[in-house]
Amino acid sequence: MGVTNRESGTNVHEVSDGIYRINTPVSIPGSGFSFNQYLILDDEPLLFHTGPRKMFPLVREAVASILPVERLRYIGFSHVESDECGSLNEWLAVAPHAVPLCGRVAAMVSIEDLADRSPRAMADGELITLGTHAVRWFDAPHLPHAWECGFLTEETTRTLLCGDLFTQGGSKLPALTESDILGPSEAFRHKMDYFSHTRNADAMLERLAATQPTTLACMHGSAWRGDGGKLLRSLADSLSA
Repeated sequence: MGVTNRESGTNVHEVSDGIYRINTPVSIPGSGFSFNQYLILDDEPLLFHTGPRKMFPLVREAVASILPVERLRYIGFSHVESDECGSLNEWLAVAPHAVPLCGRVAAMVSIEDLADRSPRAMADGELITLGTHAVRWFDAPHLPHAWECGFLTEETTRTLLCGDLFTQGGSKLPALTESDILGPSEAFRHKMDYFSHTRNADAMLERLAATQPTTLACMHGSAWRGDGGKLLRSLADSLSA
């Protein structure tokens, strides 16, 4: 794996067993940023996050470097936002057996209407087996934002597909790191203040921490390896402060 598009710098790296991070760096005045999608390669492959609609050709090219795109079975996302599901219908067009995968609230308020194919709506705590991998959905309203927000954990590899949690700025970060991401992500949060600051944040973060993830698959910046439960509890402490 490596760079799949030299012009954009889009690249692919395996960050956990059978889980691939697709990354596209972008230039923002005064800094840089990146967009990540995660592909779980299995009997019923799952793509988590679609990327923005205009980024679809780049992400499709990257996915095609791993498997035929028409094999995709699920197109999942944390909440309804351009970088989460902006190219959802483009993916449904090229993957005829794929369906959107989201929480019940997202299905009810948005995806049944926005998507060209009805979603597979997951209940809180529900598990879906993909083959050797299995993903469980956790409702997390307003963490960090959006009523329909939620996260997937991949139980075999103990990977948390954590969406906008631990967002890091910058466009030249390693695919996978064991270095501190809480400091950089909190600095980014304080500058942008994109959290809703829900009163239930502590309880929801503790629930995610209890799954004991060892890989955090962040949507922006590096994926992270280590004691994910400890890091999620540290995030809860920082939000409370």
